[in-house]
Amino acid sequence: MKVEQISIFIENKSGRLAEVTGILGEAGVNIRALSLADTSDFGILRLIVNDCEKAKQVLKERGFTVNKTEVVAVEVPDQPGGLSRILQVLDREKINVEYMYAFVERCGENAVIIFRFDETDKAIKALQDSSFNVLPGERLYSM
Repeated sequence: MKVEQISIFIENKSGRLAEVTGILGEAGVNIRALSLADTSDFGILRLIVNDCEKAKQVLKERGFTVNKTEVVAVEVPDQPGGLSRILQVLDREKINVEYMYAFVERCGENAVIIFRFDETDKAIKALQDSSFNVLPGERLYSM
């Protein structure tokens, strides 16, 4: 129930984000979810795409530093308290959230939260044992 994510290190300057997304678009790679964190000098663009290997290949060919990591996607009703319930389970099990980002599939239905944990397998088990829907990567890649 792990999801492949790529992280691209980019200079924090005008046009770099457009360059990355243009390369992926030309290669037919569809971005399913993203997060961008930056400092004054560089940024980390985290992406879930429909073809992780192709995305890595075309970006590396163009000189970008790209890493692949495993994250976890959890579906939760799009309503107040949804995230809190997930975090309470993780806190009870002493699982650390390294980072997270989210998106809504359809307004008023479900949100999908992408997590990076310090103990991924333990987190998946705890969430599933608490009846949370941990999504397989295939579902996100084809949304």
